[in-house]
Amino acid sequence: MKGSLAAAMVATARARRLELRGDVILAAVVDEELGSIGTERLLESMRADAAIVAEPTELRVCVAHKGFLGFEIEVKGRAAHGSRPDLGIDAIARMGHVLVRLEALEAELRSGSGHRLLGTGSLHGSLIEGGQEYSSYPARCLLTGERRLIPGETRSQVEEELGRLLDGIDGSARLTFGRDPLETDPRADIVGLALKHVGANGVHGVAFWTDAALLSEAGIPTVVLGPAGDGAHAEVEWVDVSSLERCAEIYLAIAGELCS
Repeated sequence: MKGSLAAAMVATARARRLELRGDVILAAVVDEELGSIGTERLLESMRADAAIVAEPTELRVCVAHKGFLGFEIEVKGRAAHGSRPDLGIDAIARMGHVLVRLEALEAELRSGSGHRLLGTGSLHGSLIEGGQEYSSYPARCLLTGERRLIPGETRSQVEEELGRLLDGIDGSARLTFGRDPLETDPRADIVGLALKHVGANGVHGVAFWTDAALLSEAGIPTVVLGPAGDGAHAEVEWVDVSSLERCAEIYLAIAGELCS
């Protein structure tokens, strides 16, 4: 959200007047929330004692969020003219069995105990394609989907799940792009300072992924903390101005204590 960046910019400008012993770094990076090439390049040359990712959190201190893994499942059939069912194998119909199993796996995941701040993992189909023309049996069908991860769930676990979806069906599955979840130690200094200046006594999690996970992986304790708002990436995106002003105050107060 652009408003979150504005609050961080205001806090950083004000921090310059405090003559702090430590540095306050404002990172306005590109490609956040997916490829994250900006944050990845930044971490090649920058280190910090703590970080705040200014995504909208309704002024809640968030120490955890989900990760994700993209996947592709391809089911094989046999191309033949529609008049020759003795020769053709319908890859799209075969994919139907995979979709039924996917729905059952989603229900299984959602019925688990999950993470105390994030709930359970999940998965869904995103895109499907197959066939070559109206009057032929389709030789292949491709499903693209996404698995959302909670802390503790692994790449190998998802690979095993995809294998079960294909059990007994001629096809293949592969993982594509993914990112790990975030889970910051609630005892970290940045967490205690954020709670103190927000005026809260409990931490939270958010479902969406952020660059906070990359910062955490690099050894930088990180919280996600931002203003109230809605409509992220939608046609209408808005932020509450009073919470934006409050965020600037909180960011400055945290920086003042960390860098004094």
